[in-house]
Amino acid sequence: MKNRPALMLLFLANAISGIAQGISMLAIPWYFAKTGDMGRFGLMYVLTNIISFFWVPYAGTLIDRFNRKHLFLALTAVSATLLFIISGVGFNQEGLPWFLVGFIFMVTFLNYNLHFPTLYTFVQEITERRYYGRITSIIEVMNQTTSMLAGAGAAILLEGTRGGVLNLFGFKLQTGWEIAPWTIYEIFALDGSTYVLSFLIIALIRYVPLLERQAETGDALTRLRVGYHWLKEHPNIFLFGVASYSIFVTVLLVLFYLGAKYVSDHLLLGGDVYAASEMYFALGSLISGVAIQRLFQWTTRPMAVILSTFTAAGIFATLSVTQGGFVFYFVMFLLGFTNAGTRVLRTTFLFNHIPNQVFGRAGSIFFLTNIIFRTGFLLLFALPFFQQGNNVVHAMGLLSLFLFVSGLVLIRYYQLLVK
Repeated sequence: MKNRPALMLLFLANAISGIAQGISMLAIPWYFAKTGDMGRFGLMYVLTNIISFFWVPYAGTLIDRFNRKHLFLALTAVSATLLFIISGVGFNQEGLPWFLVGFIFMVTFLNYNLHFPTLYTFVQEITERRYYGRITSIIEVMNQTTSMLAGAGAAILLEGTRGGVLNLFGFKLQTGWEIAPWTIYEIFALDGSTYVLSFLIIALIRYVPLLERQAETGDALTRLRVGYHWLKEHPNIFLFGVASYSIFVTVLLVLFYLGAKYVSDHLLLGGDVYAASEMYFALGSLISGVAIQRLFQWTTRPMAVILSTFTAAGIFATLSVTQGGFVFYFVMFLLGFTNAGTRVLRTTFLFNHIPNQVFGRAGSIFFLTNIIFRTGFLLLFALPFFQQGNNVVHAMGLLSLFLFVSGLVLIRYYQLLVK
């Protein structure tokens, strides 16, 4: 495989920053859940999605125009700077106001909007076509391993080890270590430090592009239209790209908003359980990244996505009618498996059907539909009804219905997709 050293350095940098990044994105929703400000956090999440609606298309034009390595360097430098500034305010004042905590959530989420499309597009650019399936699986395994480590780290940092007891995968382990919970600004300082290390690793990357890219002129809107027109000429690819994102829509809602509320208001459990659920989600994703290609080798990738979508619909239906910590862990494991498997299958399918020249912009258009659905759900779930008692279970039921309808849409157009 050509560019193997470059890929290894890229994956290493992604893993290092991903662990602390994951801890931060678990700590922030739990911070708002503990302070009883989930309604306020929900509105912050809505604002983030509204900004994403304009940022994502522009990010796609950046990915297709500029050197992907340079984009990574700029992204890590900006993120580290902002995290160090906010954490510095926290150390100085021994606390942070809610809007600064929400600001870091917004920055990190907008980071995701550029980071992951750049990662996949960069990998497509420096990898031979015959390795696409293997590489997308490796990316998934790497990402979910870091998520699992982030969940373990969050379990320690959010709740500490009270009485020397550590909650890993829902099991109480007697360690003898007395670790005090970290403050939110201490977690931000750790996150910023890993960005600096990632910057240094990315700077070492040397590679030879394997796909030819043509220089494009014009403003961002003009360049975005190129991606739009390409998808307009390939409507089946557009349909698949949009519909196959439905599981991801629901996963982002659970991981960054509903999950914390479900644990605190429905299960009536602590932050260590919330963090442990992320570990089970990551474990399911990790196993999926390794096994998904073989598991569905008997059928087409579109059919595998359809089956995963209906499975996810059943998962959310289960969450809406059950109340138990280990049931929650099990369905989060299955949700991780279906989400990661769908991502591997979808990305491999798109790698093989969308030219690298327009891949970033096509991905941005797919993600815009994700934002529209997610913003609509967030506005709905911010209503007082869903904030009362354990009414979060009704939100889970609505997400189940959404996934079921998405599966029906994919079935309706299946024959066109396989052509």
